[in-house]
Amino acid sequence: MQSPADRQDRHEYPAHWEADVVLRDGGTARIRPITADDAGRLVSFYEQVSDESKYYRFFAPYPRLSAKDVHRFTHHDFVDRVGLAATVGGEFIATVRYDRIGADGLPASAPADEAEVAFLVQDAHQGRGVASALLEHIAAVARERGIRRFAAEVLPANTKMIKVFTDAGYTQKRSFEDGVVRLELDLEPTDRSLAVQRAREQRAEARSVRRLLAPGSVAVVGVGRAPGGVGRSVLGNLRAAGYAGPLHAVNSAFPDDLEEVDGVPAHRSVRDIEGHVDLAVVAVPAEHVPAVVAECGEHGVQGLVVLSAGYAESGPAGRERQRALVRQARAYGMRIIGPNAFGIINTAPDVRLNASLAPEPPRPGRIGLFAQSGAIGIALLSRLHRRGGGVTGVTGVSTFVSAGNRADVSGNDVLQYWYDDPETDVVLMYLESIGNPRKFTRLARRTAAAKPLVVVQGTGTAPQGHTVRATRLPHATVSALLRQAGVIRVDTITELVDAGLLLARQPLPAGPRVAILGNSESLGVLTYDRCLAEGLQPLRPLDLTTGATAVDFHRALSAALADDACDSVVVTAIPAIGEGSPGDAELAEALRSAAAAAPGKPVLVVHVELGGLARALSAAASTAPQAAEPAPGAEDGAHPLQDAGVRAGGGAADRPPGARTAWRNPPEGTRLIPAYPAAERAVRALSEAVRYAQWRRDAADPGKVPEYDDIDEKGAAGLIAGLLARGEGLTIPDAETCELLGRYGIPVRRALPAPTPDAAAEAARALGYPVALKATAPHLRHRADLGGVRLDLADEEQLRRAYAELTGLFGQPEGLRPVVQQMAPRGVDTVVRAVIDPAAGAVLSFGLAGAASQLLGDMAHRLVPVTDREAASLVRSIRTAPLLFGWRGSTPVDTPALEELLLRVSRLVDDHPEVVAVTLEPVVVAPHGVSVLGATVRLAPPPARDDHGPRTLPVY
Repeated sequence: MQSPADRQDRHEYPAHWEADVVLRDGGTARIRPITADDAGRLVSFYEQVSDESKYYRFFAPYPRLSAKDVHRFTHHDFVDRVGLAATVGGEFIATVRYDRIGADGLPASAPADEAEVAFLVQDAHQGRGVASALLEHIAAVARERGIRRFAAEVLPANTKMIKVFTDAGYTQKRSFEDGVVRLELDLEPTDRSLAVQRAREQRAEARSVRRLLAPGSVAVVGVGRAPGGVGRSVLGNLRAAGYAGPLHAVNSAFPDDLEEVDGVPAHRSVRDIEGHVDLAVVAVPAEHVPAVVAECGEHGVQGLVVLSAGYAESGPAGRERQRALVRQARAYGMRIIGPNAFGIINTAPDVRLNASLAPEPPRPGRIGLFAQSGAIGIALLSRLHRRGGGVTGVTGVSTFVSAGNRADVSGNDVLQYWYDDPETDVVLMYLESIGNPRKFTRLARRTAAAKPLVVVQGTGTAPQGHTVRATRLPHATVSALLRQAGVIRVDTITELVDAGLLLARQPLPAGPRVAILGNSESLGVLTYDRCLAEGLQPLRPLDLTTGATAVDFHRALSAALADDACDSVVVTAIPAIGEGSPGDAELAEALRSAAAAAPGKPVLVVHVELGGLARALSAAASTAPQAAEPAPGAEDGAHPLQDAGVRAGGGAADRPPGARTAWRNPPEGTRLIPAYPAAERAVRALSEAVRYAQWRRDAADPGKVPEYDDIDEKGAAGLIAGLLARGEGLTIPDAETCELLGRYGIPVRRALPAPTPDAAAEAARALGYPVALKATAPHLRHRADLGGVRLDLADEEQLRRAYAELTGLFGQPEGLRPVVQQMAPRGVDTVVRAVIDPAAGAVLSFGLAGAASQLLGDMAHRLVPVTDREAASLVRSIRTAPLLFGWRGSTPVDTPALEELLLRVSRLVDDHPEVVAVTLEPVVVAPHGVSVLGATVRLAPPPARDDHGPRTLPVY
């Protein structure tokens, strides 16, 4: 009889266990199953492990592996015996394996649900978080194979491995006997294990982006010998920005005797560079990129910015070339921005990195900026630059990333970096596509709780170079889900910058009440009307008249800010002519000093064609350049008001010819007042700030997911498993639908088939009068407007008459599929849906039944799991919600019961990922209670991995 270790593999190679992961230091590794072909790699790996690490693994000196050991550690059945390896450059750096055991501790097969687990990490890679990543993945594999517990025996001196287990967050037991620490881990994910996993994910991904944005040294590969060209331009931009670290120019065509290019050391290959290189900017034709990546990987380069085109944006062949590029780079532990990228910028004074095609970097500041395509990146930087004394003139940019095809580093990664970046206060993102909306929503919610996140989202059609998961959700639904996560959704670049300018240095408003004052009655009224249109609560505008002086503005603004009846102030100003009219600098100082005295409320300025004021305000800003000519773009930009007494550095005449402006950040804590050339732009930005501030307040108490004692989760799981055994995916029959929903406390009113008038009468007697007679054929289902429903049938005579009417109108019963159902109490007809979207995850939707949801799209959505506060807001967020709360004297319905129904549906979908769609229609919400009159449920096998699974980099 063969032992389990001698049996041949019983399962196909599980390719879905392969994954790329980001390690603690920001590098990457590949995790994959160990196979019989890995014998040589295993032996080589073991030879590089120290004697101490071998002792910790085997509890005795173990200098080398025997042939039997190698066979055992490389032959697995992928069920009871599994081994995973972490690799870099194709070579093992760490291994983990489990062996299923029975109650007696001997090798076993299912249904035994415990396994012994053991790790071994090369000493050179210890401390990088490799073992923690492997534990996440081997635990996920074990759960997939029916294993619920891990057991591990560790020597007390092996504190690093003990910490790997104890820090994982799983429920565990610990004992000590015979000089060995025995650990038992329950592999069911817990809130703590998930929190630990996501915290590690954030730190690792943030570190990987930080290595790209703050490299200690940079090599530009593809620098031409003659001026011009992409590589030469990037090298020039790096030099001009004053990059603080070593620079290298690389081109395989350089002559052997060429030592420098523009004062930068020249090399024919990255391999020729003495010392380490942190970042390589690649600007060579696509066909030459693989050789460059290999050189960089072998030299230990940490990351790549690939400007080269010719990848997924060029068609199927380019897409395959792009996937090969990512595989190659990750094999060496490198991350990629691009390909087809515009570049990256970091304005920090100790970095000064402009590894982009932008000839001049934006001015330093506190805004993080992300775009995908180069064209959008150019448009954003150009818009910011044209505004002169605007966003970039004062608040400025901390870091800029143009990810191109974002084959590897995406907006999610950069968001992880900005989340705890102390140099970034506001995040602006232009997203043409979202590769992983579920993760983006999760990260956005966490980031928005700490700092504003403003997003322009594409319309749903991804550029050719962007591979994204297909979504069945409308674009408006995805936008709504992002807003629920705290994202400030805007539609244009102008709105993106307008909102960013306000949020960068103004406090968040405490509410929607807006004071309006200025020297133009008509402009004040226009601002008032726009406030109403945006859902704000404007106070009556205060007209200071065109003769208002700077003192008048100061006095009025001070009074408004001191008024407890307002939460923010909009100041409107038009040019004034005449003696006593305030000068531009005088007005700027008056507003600044008044605002400084009340720093808790935001102040905005609406100005009309005040070119002189724009220049004066730019001059007052300590970060704005002084120039004799008007501020570029002043006529259509947003401008900051800052301390008019603080003068900037010397003007253009004081700078040497050809010198670039040395932009400086304003003093920390300086109060900046944004000014806008149109009332609608200022009010729109303010309304977004008001909604975001309210979201921040609500997010502080998000509510809870209630526990219901009558939910039978295990019974539902057994029922689902039995139903799925019938097929891969199915809409389950009515009886099983009612049983499944019933296990979650969701009763469905019985509907009995009525293929004949006699059967209808018998069904009515069983249910009790009054009853309803309904046609359930697909073309008539939920279409009361077509006449396929007869209600309040009080006796058999009325029932038979209604049956004859239906068959007379629509044909034979076989085509109608009539049913008889007991009447529900009168109320408001609603619809509740839940769907597992492949991109966004589980989404719960609610609306009124009929035309309101079908024709007008009046549906509200929340991500599952839904809390009690979210359920309450879901009910109230549809436009037709007043019908539920006593509109025009009607009786209010039982919304608490409706909210409980929503929470129970959310629990069902969250507990059982096999439930991919639920529709309850109609749900009649009466003054007391709810009645579910119709229900359908669709099942499908659950995905092998989801957002609760182990950390892994996406593969597009």
